[in-house]
Amino acid sequence: MDRRKSLKLIATGALAVPAVIAGCNTEEIKKPVVPVAKDQLNFDRAPEEIAEHKKLTAETFFSDHEMKTIAVLSDIIIPADEISGSATDAKVPEFIEFIVKDKPELKTPMRGGLLWLDIQCNKTFQKPFIDCSQQQQLQLVDQIAYPAKANPQMKQGVSFFKQMRNLTATGFYTSKIGIEDIGYKGNKANQWNGVPDDILKQYGLSYTEKELRECVSFS
Repeated sequence: MDRRKSLKLIATGALAVPAVIAGCNTEEIKKPVVPVAKDQLNFDRAPEEIAEHKKLTAETFFSDHEMKTIAVLSDIIIPADEISGSATDAKVPEFIEFIVKDKPELKTPMRGGLLWLDIQCNKTFQKPFIDCSQQQQLQLVDQIAYPAKANPQMKQGVSFFKQMRNLTATGFYTSKIGIEDIGYKGNKANQWNGVPDDILKQYGLSYTEKELRECVSFS
């Protein structure tokens, strides 16, 4: 899937600035950079995996109502703050839609959990979860978000919310927003300006004018 691929690219440095920039000027640096074709980013994926990804993204599992419910829930779990956007800003609902299709064993628990939310809200507030006020939504969420404190009658809701929370966190922290939120930098090319002047003086060394002229300098 795309987010797994992105993490692999970050980990291998494939998305970092080319390392040659940090070295001295050579003929190699003067060569034009050839853009990477979109299909070339599939270098780490088998043809079967690519075909399966296309098949899953072409399908739709959750209804519009269910997707709206997932959006509200995911933003309750990870709301926007002064550092980053919310779960929906990171496209967590779309991530959950894909994962549920990729892992069919999640379909029944997730759909059943969403239905459970609406049933509980209809009993208590006479309307589905997404039509409840924020205070009413949080009132129900508080009853299922803390397993150790939850009423045994809320067992199904507790199980669903645990799965929803795990999927939301996974979706958020494998997105661009989530990666930036934790400050992950990945492999980056060094920006080295050479040996510091005080160290050069300590050993009676210095760069020649030619070396200084030909090497890249970072300010």
